[in-house]
This record gives sequence, C-alpha cells and structure tokens, in this order.
Amino acid sequence: IVMPLLEDNGFDVFDIESKKMLKRITPPKASRQGFAEGLFIQSKNAFFVSQMTTGNIYEFSYPEFKYKRTISTEGEWSKFMVWSEEKSLIAVSNWISNDISIIDYESGSVLRKVKTKEAPRGLYFLNGGKEIISLAFDGGTIEKFNVDDGKLLDTIKIEKSAMRHIVLNRNETRAYISDMYHRTIYKIDLEKFKIGKRTKVFNNPNTIDLLDDRYLFVSCRGPNNPTDYTKRSLVNGKICMIDVSTMQIVKQMEGGNQPTGLDVSQDGTLLCFSNFQDENIELYNIEREDKN
Repeated sequence: IVMPLLEDNGFDVFDIESKKMLKRITPPKASRQGFAEGLFIQSKNAFFVSQMTTGNIYEFSYPEFKYKRTISTEGEWSKFMVWSEEKSLIAVSNWISNDISIIDYESGSVLRKVKTKEAPRGLYFLNGGKEIISLAFDGGTIEKFNVDDGKLLDTIKIEKSAMRHIVLNRNETRAYISDMYHRTIYKIDLEKFKIGKRTKVFNNPNTIDLLDDRYLFVSCRGPNNPTDYTKRSLVNGKICMIDVSTMQIVKQMEGGNQPTGLDVSQDGTLLCFSNFQDENIELYNIEREDKN
C-alpha cells in the first residue's frame, strides 16, 4: 500500500502481510509537502506521485521505489493523474490554473494544456486515449475533451456541485462520480453523456472504486467541523457500498475521522482506506457470499 502525505515530506510504503510501514520515500523538494495523489503504471514498472505545492510529478521505479525523474506539469496546484496505455500519455489536473496537462511519458514534455472549468479534480481517459473526462470541483461541470486538440466535446452541468472522483466500468459504458456538495453518487450513461440514476450517501463522499463492475465503494468523510472543515470532524465518516445494478446502498460501515483515500486491490480481495484526521489507514478482506 502506498500513501501520499499531504502535510508531510513524501509518501509511505506499507507491507500488507506484516501490516507495517516499510519506508518513507522523500522526493525532491519534499520539504514543500503537498503530496496529493499516486499513480502506478504497470507497463513501465513506474509509480508517480503528484505535489501540489510545486506543480511537479515525480517518477519512481517499482517495486524498488528509486527516484527516476521530476516532470513539471507547467500548471498550478497539480492533483490527480491518469494514464493512457494506448497513447503513452499522462494527464494531470491543475486545481489553481484550471487546466489539464497532457504529458508525453517518454520525453516528459507537456504536449498541451487543456483549459477547464474551475478547479478540475477527477480525470479519466476514454476511447483509447482519444478523449478525456474532467470533473470541475468548483465549476460544477463534467467536461469531455478531445485529447489531441483540447476541443470541448460535451458537458453535463450540475449546479453547486463539488465533484471529486470518477471511475468507469470495464467496457466504458458507465461512469460513476462522487459529488461532495450534494452527498451524491451519479451514474453516467457515457454514450448519451447524461446522468442516469443518483444515489444519496453520507456527508462529503470522496474517493470511489469499483469491485467486479458490480459494487461501488465510497469513502464518505462525514460532516465538516463547524469551525473549520480542515479540523477534526465531530462525527466519524462512513464507507458505503452501492450495488450499481440498482444504485442502492447495500452495506455501510463506520470509518475513522474523515476517511478520504480509498482503493480496492486489483484481485478484488482487499479494501483499504485512509482516515485523514486519525492519520491512519484501515485494511479489510473482501469475502464474496455469492461466488457467481
């Protein structure tokens, strides 16, 4: 398990079997803190981490986690990263400069900047890397762009929304999006590019992930502290599990204080999530009652 640290000097690597932290990795300019997101690229044996405070992403070898290079996004407050295997491109959303950096992996060069609505966060490549979806956290818009020329292809407007994360099913017919402001998960028909069903969840849904194209796990941070949303919540958060065939919540469990990051292992046997204010992570086995 790899955990980027927003308010510390790098990212931590944990061993699942021993349930212990193996090491702390400190990228260049680690003292600037602000490590937001991680990205594994299996075909390149690479792991990337983004740093908001510098607008850089850093590449490390995997599994050694040896530093390889620094790539500037040429944007401000760089957060989320996605990978296109077909085009060998990395896209990075830049929260403050309101754009997406399209980066060539081999050269590390920024090929173009795609202008978005305010505060882009979640991203996803579509159609073999020809298109990309961007979520505007402050701009209240789901946008679809042509990757080659940055042209806006389609939009979905959601008033007062604060959209954070997007995942797709395997055949790229459905997308699922978390909206912190409306406490809602949206199911998007990608062919029509329209919202289908909506599901209300607990306060401040953050990171989401799919299991077997059937269940969607949602980390819900819980209500904000009334004094300051960056302080410890008065109520712990929850993890919701939605059956995407019906978009009904079928299981819910308590998380720690402000569960934020969340991931399901590739083999679908483990669930992990981070508790922002508790400064810890929780790890669960996933057991299927129905093997079919």
